[in-house]
Amino acid sequence: MPINITMEFVQQLMDQNTALTKQVSEMNETIKELNQTIKELKEQLNKNSKNSSKPPSSDGLKKPPVNKNRSLRQKSGKKQGAQNGHDGTCLSVIAEPDIIEPHMHSDCDNCPYHDSCLDKACIKETRHEIDAEVNVNVTAHQLIVVRNCPLHNCQKAGSFPAGIKATVQYGKNLQAMVVAFNTVGAVSINRTHEILSSVFNIPLSTGTIKNMVTRCADVLKPTYEKIYCIMTKLGLIHCDETGTRVDGKTWWVHNVSDMDYTYLSIQQKRGHLGMDAIGILPSFQGIAVHDCWASYWKYPDVKHAVCCAHLLRELNGIIENYPEQKWALQFKELLLDMKKVRDKALLGEKDEISYYHRHKFDKKYDEIIKTAYEENPLPEETIKKRGRKKKSKVLNLICRLQNYKASVCLFINNLCVPFDNNQAERDLRMIKVKTKVSGCFRSEEGAQEYLTIMSYIGTAHKHGINAFTAIKESLNGNADIIFA
Repeated sequence: MPINITMEFVQQLMDQNTALTKQVSEMNETIKELNQTIKELKEQLNKNSKNSSKPPSSDGLKKPPVNKNRSLRQKSGKKQGAQNGHDGTCLSVIAEPDIIEPHMHSDCDNCPYHDSCLDKACIKETRHEIDAEVNVNVTAHQLIVVRNCPLHNCQKAGSFPAGIKATVQYGKNLQAMVVAFNTVGAVSINRTHEILSSVFNIPLSTGTIKNMVTRCADVLKPTYEKIYCIMTKLGLIHCDETGTRVDGKTWWVHNVSDMDYTYLSIQQKRGHLGMDAIGILPSFQGIAVHDCWASYWKYPDVKHAVCCAHLLRELNGIIENYPEQKWALQFKELLLDMKKVRDKALLGEKDEISYYHRHKFDKKYDEIIKTAYEENPLPEETIKKRGRKKKSKVLNLICRLQNYKASVCLFINNLCVPFDNNQAERDLRMIKVKTKVSGCFRSEEGAQEYLTIMSYIGTAHKHGINAFTAIKESLNGNADIIFA
């Protein structure tokens, strides 16, 4: 009997030990998952515009701390400020001012010899004050009728200019200013109404302002279509997208541009469905520079170039959040060395870099990727679970660098390809400003009108034409000035 009791007790202890072992194993897995979650949350908290793809507007008032190792700009060896030979700009002295005000000593104000002393006095110093006055000019167009023309022996009546259609209307200068305020100035319709009504003392209603913007967009539609046709035939384009709010929902502004032209369009979708709706990438056969967004790789006829500035920011994030990842710093230094050699070749007006540097960078690239995989091995395959194994963000970046090596290094093998995608980001920047200032667009039509005008203004700016002049020319029927 005691023996049976002992055996049952031992069995009970063994079962209890098995249950505890299983419980400890489950707790260890939970702790592992929680540690991973904590690490990911800390990484998310540490993200900013300097170490990730987040825009600078997301930093808010809490700007990222200064870190010399994180900056994408490297020291040039030059002193700060303007360099020798730089053409400075300043307020020029007006030789013939409109108004001259002499200033004598206060004792001379009521002196009987004031005028005679002023004629004999010398000017010690002259200072110029430049100011502006706002004047409203009203032009009355009168239709003249000659009832009995002595030459033709009949009644002759004049005709109004083509743009004069109403009894009272606003001129092209005022219309151009209204459109400039609302578009490139990112000023809302209500604020535009308040500013211009108070400055010009003209009762510009919000509806009138909206109609001015709509008319300008309608005038620019043929020019907008011409820009679209040009973009489809270019050899190299920059692509990017950003979100904005339309009627309380998130829509996506897609940008296709180069150093001479800007094309902006809005779609409900961000990915390849939105890109297909625009229609440029599906038929494009040149080089597209982008940020490695997965949707761009769905176009096999396009030759892809990855923005290395995005890669540098991701590498900065890994260097800060995962100090044990030594390969990240090595790869960052490699990209900067490649850029330095490329810039030197361009400065020397060369068509390509030397074979020595190409072979050196190619070998170094493979060595760093090999080291990265050693530090971050691929997850083991299991029979039970289906689908791809979950990878860390670090491992995902490593796989991307390996799979898209040709696109990452295209800027060094083809000197016509830029190092970054900053062109597209600059062309999209005003969208974020407009969204932040005005809040949202009321409708898709209003958003597209804004993008039509901004495409034209962005293209005009690249051709050295300021926004006000470009808008005024478009209202005068000369929008094709940007193609001259």
